[in-house]
Amino acid sequence: MTTAAAEAASGAPRRLEVWGSPIAHSLSPALHTAAYAQLGLPWRYDRRRVDESSFAHELAHLPSQFRGLSLTMPLKALAHDAGSTRDAAAAATGAANTLVRTDDGWAAFNTDVGGLAAALSEVGPAGVDRARIVGAGATATSALLALERIGARRIDITARRPEAAAPLRELAESRGLTATVSALGTPDGEVELTVSTLPGDAPVADADGARLADAGGTLYDVVYGTWPTALGAAWLKSGRPAHPGATMLLHQAVLQIRIFVTGSPDSPLPGEEDVVAVMRRALVGG
Repeated sequence: MTTAAAEAASGAPRRLEVWGSPIAHSLSPALHTAAYAQLGLPWRYDRRRVDESSFAHELAHLPSQFRGLSLTMPLKALAHDAGSTRDAAAAATGAANTLVRTDDGWAAFNTDVGGLAAALSEVGPAGVDRARIVGAGATATSALLALERIGARRIDITARRPEAAAPLRELAESRGLTATVSALGTPDGEVELTVSTLPGDAPVADADGARLADAGGTLYDVVYGTWPTALGAAWLKSGRPAHPGATMLLHQAVLQIRIFVTGSPDSPLPGEEDVVAVMRRALVGG
């Protein structure tokens, strides 16, 4: 039995938190609390507003009863750097959304990749070959790896500043994918699936949104607190399928909970089907 599993089996109280700025909107406490109750674990999961300037101090002074942390924007790069070890997804993206305490410090994981891949498999068309990513920030890197996991081989990256997409294009090509870069209003051909990684309040001109929708297949928008976004509205107006990012939040949280309980994102939870069911209900209730 791993150290994490032994701690879980012991029933010893553990604390966990989600950090970010802003953080009041986060649904993670509802998801995690529902899961730990279903698992019979007396673990407490809260939220804390932490920004880039306070992250190092807060982490260094975190009491020992804290088992781990969930990290959201703008802390994912800092969480990656704080890890004494990193899983493959964190290493590839330079970002981590999960830290778990170990004997040697903190182990860093990126469950956004696996969570988004699972969400896309739920809502996207089967056998996706060509897809588009809108945006070129940190979340776009996770989107690229998630699209690779579900089988996409050709990726168009569209951004307001195409030059900002150069590192993302290089990453795609290093993994054997065909990548193109286009300006936001001039998508490069038609795709079967579009993943938007823009912030929820990001403005998109009506004409740009219409062109992206017309050539974009199904839309999956990683935003879940603001719906519809400007792109979501463009898709809905066009009559094409569009989905907010709540299912990504759900699936990445399942992987985080696996890590906190078992030590690995690949080790299923006891009675995981029932755990996911109560988390889905908590998500709707949130």
